[in-house]
Order: sequence, then C-alpha cells, then structure tokens
Amino acid sequence: MVEQGKKKLEFNIIKNDPTDGHKGFGIGSLSLENITPIMVDVESGEVWIELQAMHARSKTERGVRYVKSLEELLTDYPNEDTKKYWIIWVAVDRKPEGPYYAGVTACELYINRPARRGYKSMPEHVNHMDRAMKGQVIVHNMEEESRKNLAAFLKQHDEGIWDRSSEELKEEFN
Repeated sequence: MVEQGKKKLEFNIIKNDPTDGHKGFGIGSLSLENITPIMVDVESGEVWIELQAMHARSKTERGVRYVKSLEELLTDYPNEDTKKYWIIWVAVDRKPEGPYYAGVTACELYINRPARRGYKSMPEHVNHMDRAMKGQVIVHNMEEESRKNLAAFLKQHDEGIWDRSSEELKEEFN
C-alpha cells in the first residue's frame, strides 16, 4: 500500500491523441505523455525518475540560474563545487506484446549548488527529447559508469519493458 501523500513514480506508457479525433485546433501538437525524464548523478551513481525535469523544475535544478556557457560556469565559480548530472529522456511506446523503451537520449547538466548557478544547452535538451520521441537512442555520449547505472535502472524498473526493447537499444548501453 502506498502511504498517503506519496505517489509511486512510473513511466508513462499510454499516448493520447492531442486532437481527440477532430481535425481542427491542436493539429501538429506533440503529446509528451510517453516521455519520462530520468536523472543520473555522475558522482554518486544515483539514478531516479524526475518528472519535474520536464519543466526544468527538478529538485536538482530548483533555485539555479543558468549561465550562457559551461566555460563561464567553470571559470567564474569554483570547479570543485560543480557537479555533473545527466538528464535522460526516455520514450516508451507500445507494441502488441506490451510496452517497450522506444527512445533514450542523454543530455548533460552542470550545477554549482553553493553559487546557485548551472549550465545546460537548451537546444540540445529540446532536440534530444524530440529524438527520443522519434525512437532514437543517444547514450554513447555518457561515461561508461553512468551508462551502466542507467541500463541497470531501466532493467530494474521493469524487466518486461527492457526485454521487449530493440536489440539496437540494448547494444547502445554496452
């Protein structure tokens, strides 16, 4: 039983038609219901679902002002206080056998908590979310350890979803 006030975090696996069958307003709108953001703390190896990352309001990002470049963050603020994270965009789709991981993409995020400053490339995040929705897998940019932690998390979260995912997706994590 889930305690009152605590929600169980799950992947969204059902897509709704944003036009609801009509041909008017909303044509061309994207449904983000099948995208789930996951965060990876590179230093600790912790991996978790962070639904608020969809709107840059994750617990990690709250209260942070973003600077224009990574160089600015690393030059103007103490490097030892800057932590690296990955925001992972995971698209789940459904086939007759059940849901599967259709697309997984990884984007860097740097946060200097004491300075309340951070850096992320917004165009990269938007493009990677779009690519995940289109079924692409982009995790080769991650360090090997972070990639292994993410793969373990995805398998542990739902082994059936992992098993139904393409071999190409699984190979990207090796």
